[in-house]
Amino acid sequence: MNRGGSSPSAATNYLICTNCRKVLRKDKRIRVSQPLTRGPSAFIPEKEVAQANTGDERTNFLVEEYSTSGRLDNITQVMSLHTQYLESFLRSQFYMLRMDGPLPLPHRHYIAIMAAARHQCSYLINMHVDEFLKTGGIAEWLNGLKYVPQRLKNLNEINKLLAHRPWLITKEHIQIVGSLSELEALMERMKRLQEEREDGDTSQEEMTTRFEKETKESLFVVSGDTFHSFPHSDFEDDMIITSDVSRYIEDPGFGYEDFARRGEEHLPTFRAQDYTWENHGFSLVNRLYSDIGHLLDEKFRMVYSLTYNTMATHEDVDTTMLRRALFNYVHCMFGIRYDDYDYGEVNQLLERSLKVYIKTVTCYPERTTKRMYDSYWRQFKHSEKVHVNLLLMEARMQAELLYALRAITRHLT
Repeated sequence: MNRGGSSPSAATNYLICTNCRKVLRKDKRIRVSQPLTRGPSAFIPEKEVAQANTGDERTNFLVEEYSTSGRLDNITQVMSLHTQYLESFLRSQFYMLRMDGPLPLPHRHYIAIMAAARHQCSYLINMHVDEFLKTGGIAEWLNGLKYVPQRLKNLNEINKLLAHRPWLITKEHIQIVGSLSELEALMERMKRLQEEREDGDTSQEEMTTRFEKETKESLFVVSGDTFHSFPHSDFEDDMIITSDVSRYIEDPGFGYEDFARRGEEHLPTFRAQDYTWENHGFSLVNRLYSDIGHLLDEKFRMVYSLTYNTMATHEDVDTTMLRRALFNYVHCMFGIRYDDYDYGEVNQLLERSLKVYIKTVTCYPERTTKRMYDSYWRQFKHSEKVHVNLLLMEARMQAELLYALRAITRHLT
């Protein structure tokens, strides 16, 4: 249960049943929150609520199983007047605030703090502050919104509208919270991967396994004539029918075929270290066509190192990791593997919609649509998306050259 941002100390309070995978609490003792007023409610006589709780074993069981705080708090005590609803409430709360999900646990409790603050509910705020800290939240965030990550700040506007004037919410509000948080999430993943890279080494066997996994997963991004990650009709209407060009080619049905075909265990991998552009291809192509090697090499180096140290509205960002992931993912689809690269980074940095775009542009450029282009990195500048295209174009060209030049080398020797 330590996944999603929970601290080790918080995770040790829970067990997972090996048979039914149910989450169980180790400590079955129920703590009762100290009320801010006499009794759990300022409106209901204390005795009435106390009588309902005293003999109700069902309430105690529900608190043991599903209470996120492990205590019989004031809200739970009042809700226990209706145990059927209480069970439904606690189960949903437990799922949202404790189980695995897209947000780290401290983020979930901070969002709850923001929501409670709109109506100045100090009781709920204090309760979630306690849980925020227990699950590994950064205490500095409790000083106010200016101390939290941008992705949480972005929720402020929609939180305000949801609480007070939900009829004012538009699709633009959602787009701002989707797009901006997507950027923040990407930057956080880059930072985390950099820290993991510095902390320890991954074995060569694991590197190979991750490469093979990535090549096989690419099967389900775009394959043949079907877009697996989106309904076919999503893009069908956007396809531009070009004039007949078959007169200029033979075998028009021949096209890209996934390098990692279904059912194949041993892939005919091209190990980049065995035949590199720098050590082999560059010198050979210069022999065959004087000076072209220098021009090609300059072009490859330029596009690979090109950066303005920006990501959308952020400045002073090292984008090396992201550029390498884009370049290596293209080579991965063409069966070229780098022994010193962790292909787990590809899955972390390139979301599904971007992978669809990359594979389409690289392998089926004639199928590229504006909808695909718009579907990824919505908050990035167009110039940054053009840079992506340049990386894809040069990565594909280098992959083709490596295969061709390796064949020429074998022919000459």
